[in-house]
Amino acid sequence: MNFANTPRFSNQGLRPGSQLLLCTLASLALLIGDSQFGLMDRTRDALSVVLYPIQRAVNMPMAAAAHIGEFFITQTALKQENAELRSRELAQSARLARLTSLEQEVQQLKALNGLRTGSLQAGQLGEVLYTARDPFSYKIIIDKGLDAKLAAGLPVVDERGLVGQITRVQPLTAEVTLIIDKNQMVPVVNQRTGQRSLLYGYGGGVEVRYLPAAADIQPGDLLVTSGIDGLYSEGIPVARVTRVDRPAGASFARVLCQSIAGVQSSRYVLVLPPRAAMPPRPEPAPQPAKPKKKKDTEDEG
Repeated sequence: MNFANTPRFSNQGLRPGSQLLLCTLASLALLIGDSQFGLMDRTRDALSVVLYPIQRAVNMPMAAAAHIGEFFITQTALKQENAELRSRELAQSARLARLTSLEQEVQQLKALNGLRTGSLQAGQLGEVLYTARDPFSYKIIIDKGLDAKLAAGLPVVDERGLVGQITRVQPLTAEVTLIIDKNQMVPVVNQRTGQRSLLYGYGGGVEVRYLPAAADIQPGDLLVTSGIDGLYSEGIPVARVTRVDRPAGASFARVLCQSIAGVQSSRYVLVLPPRAAMPPRPEPAPQPAKPKKKKDTEDEG
C-alpha cells in the first residue's frame, strides 16, 4: 500500500463552513465569558504592559513635534508679553515722573500763593522759560516783562528764598540774574548773631567775603537779607553757611555757603514789588574852617 500519496488527517482539516462556525462559537463564548465573568481582564492587562513600549515608540514623533511647536509658541508669547510689560512699565514710569513733577509744581505754586496772600500782595508770579544763552553767566528768562509792569532791579524769590534780581526787561519776558552769578552781591545778616556782611556769587555758588577772621560765624548759620541796600526786603532767606576757613595770618575768613532757594531748579518764581522810597541820606555836616597859620598871615601882610 502506497502511503506517499495518501493525505494526512492533520492536513485535511475542517471545512471552511465548519471553521467559521467554530470561530463564531468561540467568539461568542469569549464575549459572554468576558462580559459576565471578566475572563479577559488579566489578558488585556498583560497585553497592555507588553504593548506599552510599542505605543510610546509610535507616539514619540508626534509628541516631540507637539512639544517643539508648543515650545516655540510659548517663546513667542513670552517675548510678546515681555515687550508689552516693558512698554507698559516705561509708560507707567513716564506717568509717575510726570505726576511727581506736577506734584512739585503744585507745592511750589501753593507756597508762592501763600507768599502772595501774605505780605507780598503785589508780587508777580512768573514761570521760568529757559536759561540765558551765555554759558558763563547764571541767568534765567521768565514769562513776564513790560506787560506786567516789571522793571530792572526787582528782587525775585521762590517758595524757599532769594533767587536773584531782574537785570533786563523786554516786552513779554524778563532776564533774572541769579545770586550765584559772579556779578551779584547781596547784603545779608547772620540770623544767629545779627552781624552784617556781603554775600557774593562766584559762578555756581555763593560765599561771604571781607569778613574778619575772628568773626562769630559757623557752619549751619542762616543768612538773610539785611534790607540796608534799599533793594531787597529784610528777612528773605538767602544762604546757609557750609564751611568756614580761617587761614593763619589772613585778615579775612573764607566762608562758603549754600543757597537756600532752588536757583537752578525752581519752575515758578515770584517777582517782589519795589520797596518804598527810603529817605535821602543826610547832608554831611560842614567842617569848620581851619585857622590860618602865623606864617601865612605874615606873608599876606
